[in-house]
Amino acid sequence: MADTPLLEGLHVVDLASFIAGPAAATMLGDFGADVVKVEPPHTGDSYRALSSIPPNPHVDGFNYPWQLDNRNKRSIAVNLKSPGAKPVLERLVKWADVLVTNFPPRTRAKLGLDYEDLAPLNPRLIYADVTGFGEEGPDTHLPGFDVTAYWARSGLMDYTRQRDGAPAMSVFGSGDHPTAVSLYAGIMTALYRREKTGEGARVTASLIAEGAWAASMWVQAALAGGKIPRPIDRTDPPNALTSAYRTADDRWLLLAFANEDKQVPLFLRAIGHPEAAQNPDFADTPSRHAHAAEIATLLDKTFATRTLAEWREVLDAADLTYGIIQTIDEFARDPQLTANRILIPVEDDSAEPHLTIDSPVRIDQEHKVPPHPAPDLGEHTDTVLRDLGYDDATIAGLREAEVVS
Repeated sequence: MADTPLLEGLHVVDLASFIAGPAAATMLGDFGADVVKVEPPHTGDSYRALSSIPPNPHVDGFNYPWQLDNRNKRSIAVNLKSPGAKPVLERLVKWADVLVTNFPPRTRAKLGLDYEDLAPLNPRLIYADVTGFGEEGPDTHLPGFDVTAYWARSGLMDYTRQRDGAPAMSVFGSGDHPTAVSLYAGIMTALYRREKTGEGARVTASLIAEGAWAASMWVQAALAGGKIPRPIDRTDPPNALTSAYRTADDRWLLLAFANEDKQVPLFLRAIGHPEAAQNPDFADTPSRHAHAAEIATLLDKTFATRTLAEWREVLDAADLTYGIIQTIDEFARDPQLTANRILIPVEDDSAEPHLTIDSPVRIDQEHKVPPHPAPDLGEHTDTVLRDLGYDDATIAGLREAEVVS
């Protein structure tokens, strides 16, 4: 394993907010890149206030969303709307290897932040742009959040519910973070291309494209003329052996049998219904699907007789495939997360140690930078400006003109 982080020396300018763009920049920082977070003076990135927006839980003394997606960054507060900010921005662009933005197209054009504006300043620049609804089409200029452009628009929100129930809300960021991985992959691909050609490139990702990819199996079916199933009625599911059941202690488990012909007899013996193996309803896959409602009724009654812990022992002993439907609280304490170093400690001076979630890309032969506290607003304005070649007198002038803070 190399002693020097893989991306040490790579310069990244993070102009993005809420959430995919900053998270992609964080992934670069995890591997050692020097990431400079550009924020508006006084207010900062509005992402700083995300934990105060319901239903996000509030945690005293720890801004967990900000820490998650802005660790290991330096913060510089620049008023990009000020004419005096243009030289600062130009120096940042010339310094950068990668620039990440998620400004809407009209805002980018107004601020002079389009790829065509910045690429002439740095022909090797990787310009990474993430949008809600893509760069073309009638909805290009709509504001896009993961709940609208990824979750609702893609059909995922419609299907992830009981048939007659209301569409289900998702956890904040559940579309943004996969989109961040796609943007990171695009940036790394563009950096590899730069190694071969010497040229920069524009990388794009969007929440709507990520939603299409997440739902792609059934979107592809729809394109081929397939009839997409309605949301499931669990009392009459398409397959009772790929369904959820409530236990005696009001918990839920999910059956997921890939090889039904082999697993069903084992399953029926394990749950105390060996006689059902002789029932024609269980004879083969077509019969099981045709009689899914009757099978679901039997399994509902059966699983209601024991606790989740008891059923885990039964199903594990029979080597059957199932999943525990965990709460977020339980998952946060899942030993698999610790064993696989998915949860890692934040290296700060707080009396109470905090854990954070590692980004999902890992290379065995490379080590990541330990997560340090996310920056305060403008915490590194002076040091970044000095890195860009400004002297103290000029920095003081920029502050006096309220270009930076």
